Amino acid sequence: MENLKKKIKQEGIALSDSVLKVDTFLNHQVDPQLMKEIGEVFANRFANLGVTKVVTLESSGIAPAVFTALTLNVPLIFARKKKSLTLNEDLLTADVYSYTKQESNTISISSKFLSEQDHVLLIDDFLANGQAAEGLLEVVTKAGATTAGIGILIEKAFQDGGKRLREKGYRVESLAMISELEAGKVTFTEEEIMYESI
Repeated sequence: MENLKKKIKQEGIALSDSVLKVDTFLNHQVDPQLMKEIGEVFANRFANLGVTKVVTLESSGIAPAVFTALTLNVPLIFARKKKSLTLNEDLLTADVYSYTKQESNTISISSKFLSEQDHVLLIDDFLANGQAAEGLLEVVTKAGATTAGIGILIEKAFQDGGKRLREKGYRVESLAMISELEAGKVTFTEEEIMYESI
Protein backbone atom coordinates (compact mmCIF):
# COMPACT_ATOMS: atom_id res chain seq x y z
CA MET A 1 0.00 0.00 0.00
CA GLU A 2 1.78 3.07 -1.26
CA ASN A 3 0.38 5.65 1.19
CA LEU A 4 1.50 3.55 4.15
CA LYS A 5 4.97 3.06 2.66
CA LYS A 6 5.17 6.80 2.01
CA LYS A 7 4.33 7.51 5.66
CA ILE A 8 6.97 5.03 6.83
CA LYS A 9 9.51 6.64 4.51
CA GLN A 10 8.67 10.19 5.64
CA GLU A 11 7.99 9.70 9.36
CA GLY A 12 9.22 6.27 10.46
CA ILE A 13 12.47 6.00 12.36
CA ALA A 14 14.54 2.80 12.31
CA LEU A 15 15.96 2.69 15.83
CA SER A 16 17.89 -0.53 15.24
CA ASP A 17 17.97 -3.57 12.99
CA SER A 18 14.72 -4.79 14.56
CA VAL A 19 12.77 -1.75 15.86
CA LEU A 20 10.84 0.71 13.69
CA LYS A 21 9.28 3.72 15.41
CA VAL A 22 6.00 4.87 13.85
CA ASP A 23 4.52 6.88 16.70
CA THR A 24 3.66 9.91 14.57
CA PHE A 25 0.89 8.11 12.69
CA LEU A 26 0.13 4.70 14.22
CA ASN A 27 0.98 3.80 17.78
CA HIS A 28 0.92 7.04 19.74
CA GLN A 29 -0.47 9.75 17.50
CA VAL A 30 -2.86 8.31 14.90
CA ASP A 31 -3.47 9.48 11.33
CA PRO A 32 -7.22 8.78 11.00
CA GLN A 33 -7.33 9.31 7.23
CA LEU A 34 -4.59 6.74 6.71
CA MET A 35 -6.30 4.32 9.14
CA LYS A 36 -9.60 4.76 7.24
CA GLU A 37 -7.84 3.93 3.97
CA ILE A 38 -6.12 0.92 5.56
CA GLY A 39 -9.47 -0.31 6.91
CA GLU A 40 -11.00 -0.08 3.46
CA VAL A 41 -8.07 -1.99 1.91
CA PHE A 42 -8.34 -4.80 4.47
CA ALA A 43 -12.14 -4.93 4.14
CA ASN A 44 -11.78 -5.23 0.36
CA ARG A 45 -9.12 -7.96 0.56
CA PHE A 46 -11.16 -10.10 2.96
CA ALA A 47 -14.65 -9.13 1.72
CA ASN A 48 -15.60 -12.57 0.34
CA LEU A 49 -14.66 -14.61 3.43
CA GLY A 50 -17.80 -14.14 5.51
CA VAL A 51 -16.07 -12.21 8.31
CA THR A 52 -18.37 -11.78 11.33
CA LYS A 53 -15.90 -10.22 13.80
CA VAL A 54 -12.65 -8.25 13.63
CA VAL A 55 -10.23 -9.02 16.48
CA THR A 56 -7.11 -7.11 17.47
CA LEU A 57 -4.82 -6.62 20.43
CA GLU A 58 -4.77 -3.40 22.43
CA SER A 59 -3.65 -0.84 21.79
CA SER A 60 -1.93 -0.08 18.48
CA GLY A 61 -4.12 -2.46 16.47
CA ILE A 62 -7.34 -0.73 17.50
CA ALA A 63 -7.24 2.22 15.06
CA PRO A 64 -6.84 0.19 11.84
CA ALA A 65 -9.11 -2.55 13.17
CA VAL A 66 -12.00 -0.20 13.95
CA PHE A 67 -11.99 1.17 10.39
CA THR A 68 -11.80 -2.37 9.01
CA ALA A 69 -14.77 -3.43 11.14
CA LEU A 70 -16.69 -0.29 10.19
CA THR A 71 -16.20 -0.96 6.48
CA LEU A 72 -17.14 -4.64 6.88
CA ASN A 73 -20.09 -3.64 9.12
CA VAL A 74 -19.14 -6.13 11.85
CA PRO A 75 -18.18 -5.73 15.53
CA LEU A 76 -14.61 -5.14 16.65
CA ILE A 77 -13.21 -6.97 19.68
CA PHE A 78 -9.86 -6.06 21.18
CA ALA A 79 -8.01 -8.45 23.43
CA ARG A 80 -7.10 -6.84 26.73
CA LYS A 81 -3.53 -6.98 28.01
CA LYS A 82 -4.25 -5.94 31.57
CA LYS A 83 -6.63 -7.39 34.13
CA SER A 84 -9.81 -5.44 34.80
CA LEU A 85 -12.44 -5.53 37.52
CA THR A 86 -15.10 -5.71 34.80
CA LEU A 87 -13.38 -8.40 32.72
CA ASN A 88 -12.96 -11.25 35.16
CA GLU A 89 -15.03 -14.31 34.25
CA ASP A 90 -15.43 -16.73 31.35
CA LEU A 91 -12.27 -15.46 29.71
CA LEU A 92 -10.45 -16.84 26.69
CA THR A 93 -6.75 -16.24 27.36
CA ALA A 94 -3.28 -16.68 25.87
CA ASP A 95 0.22 -15.59 26.86
CA VAL A 96 1.99 -13.16 24.53
CA TYR A 97 5.57 -11.87 24.70
CA SER A 98 6.26 -8.36 23.37
CA TYR A 99 9.80 -7.94 22.08
CA THR A 100 9.41 -4.14 21.85
CA LYS A 101 8.19 -3.79 25.43
CA GLN A 102 10.30 -6.71 26.72
CA GLU A 103 7.40 -8.14 28.71
CA SER A 104 4.88 -10.95 28.70
CA ASN A 105 1.15 -10.37 29.02
CA THR A 106 -1.81 -12.65 29.38
CA ILE A 107 -4.29 -11.39 26.80
CA SER A 108 -7.99 -12.01 27.28
CA ILE A 109 -11.35 -11.77 25.53
CA SER A 110 -14.68 -12.49 27.14
CA SER A 111 -16.11 -15.75 25.81
CA LYS A 112 -19.50 -14.06 25.28
CA PHE A 113 -18.07 -12.14 22.31
CA LEU A 114 -16.75 -15.11 20.28
CA SER A 115 -18.53 -18.32 19.32
CA GLU A 116 -18.26 -21.30 17.01
CA GLN A 117 -20.33 -19.42 14.42
CA ASP A 118 -17.77 -16.62 14.07
CA HIS A 119 -15.38 -16.10 11.17
CA VAL A 120 -12.68 -13.85 12.56
CA LEU A 121 -10.37 -11.41 10.80
CA LEU A 122 -7.29 -10.60 12.89
CA ILE A 123 -5.76 -7.14 12.44
CA ASP A 124 -2.48 -5.95 13.96
CA ASP A 125 0.05 -3.18 13.47
CA PHE A 126 3.26 -5.24 13.24
CA LEU A 127 4.18 -8.82 12.44
CA ALA A 128 7.70 -9.84 13.44
CA ASN A 129 8.15 -13.09 15.34
CA GLY A 130 4.41 -13.74 15.28
CA GLN A 131 3.86 -13.85 19.06
CA ALA A 132 0.87 -11.48 19.06
CA ALA A 133 -0.80 -13.17 16.09
CA GLU A 134 -0.26 -16.62 17.61
CA GLY A 135 -1.78 -15.45 20.89
CA LEU A 136 -4.85 -14.11 19.10
CA LEU A 137 -5.12 -17.33 17.08
CA GLU A 138 -5.04 -19.33 20.32
CA VAL A 139 -7.91 -17.26 21.73
CA VAL A 140 -9.96 -17.68 18.53
CA THR A 141 -9.32 -21.44 18.59
CA LYS A 142 -10.38 -21.70 22.24
CA ALA A 143 -13.67 -20.04 21.28
CA GLY A 144 -14.21 -22.63 18.54
CA ALA A 145 -14.32 -19.82 15.97
CA THR A 146 -12.67 -19.87 12.54
CA THR A 147 -9.85 -17.53 11.50
CA ALA A 148 -10.71 -16.08 8.09
CA GLY A 149 -7.39 -14.28 7.74
CA ILE A 150 -4.77 -11.98 9.24
CA GLY A 151 -4.28 -8.37 8.17
CA ILE A 152 -0.97 -6.73 9.07
CA LEU A 153 0.06 -3.12 8.49
CA ILE A 154 3.83 -3.63 8.67
CA GLU A 155 5.53 -7.01 8.38
CA LYS A 156 9.19 -7.43 9.23
CA ALA A 157 9.80 -10.04 6.54
CA PHE A 158 13.35 -10.63 7.82
CA GLN A 159 11.84 -12.25 10.92
CA ASP A 160 10.04 -15.57 10.71
CA GLY A 161 6.54 -14.82 12.04
CA GLY A 162 4.88 -14.33 8.65
CA LYS A 163 6.59 -17.35 7.13
CA ARG A 164 5.46 -19.59 10.01
CA LEU A 165 1.86 -18.38 9.88
CA ARG A 166 1.67 -18.87 6.11
CA GLU A 167 3.20 -22.35 6.40
CA LYS A 168 0.42 -23.21 8.87
CA GLY A 169 -2.09 -22.32 6.16
CA TYR A 170 -3.23 -18.90 7.36
CA ARG A 171 -3.94 -16.18 4.83
CA VAL A 172 -1.71 -13.26 5.85
CA GLU A 173 -2.06 -9.95 4.01
CA SER A 174 0.63 -7.38 4.86
CA LEU A 175 0.40 -3.83 3.49
CA ALA A 176 4.11 -2.99 3.87
CA MET A 177 6.78 -5.69 3.90
CA ILE A 178 10.18 -4.70 5.22
CA SER A 179 13.15 -6.84 4.24
CA GLU A 180 15.77 -4.96 6.28
CA LEU A 181 16.06 -2.33 9.00
CA GLU A 182 19.14 -0.43 10.05
CA ALA A 183 19.56 2.94 11.71
CA GLY A 184 18.28 5.57 9.27
CA LYS A 185 17.24 3.09 6.58
CA VAL A 186 14.23 0.95 5.76
CA THR A 187 14.31 -1.50 2.87
CA PHE A 188 10.97 -2.71 1.57
CA THR A 189 10.79 -6.08 -0.14
CA GLU A 190 9.84 -4.49 -3.48
CA GLU A 191 12.25 -1.57 -3.41
CA GLU A 192 14.88 0.13 -1.34
CA ILE A 193 13.85 3.38 0.34
CA MET A 194 16.36 5.58 2.09
CA TYR A 195 15.51 8.30 4.58
CA GLU A 196 17.20 10.24 7.32
CA SER A 197 16.34 9.52 10.92
CA ILE A 198 15.14 12.57 12.83
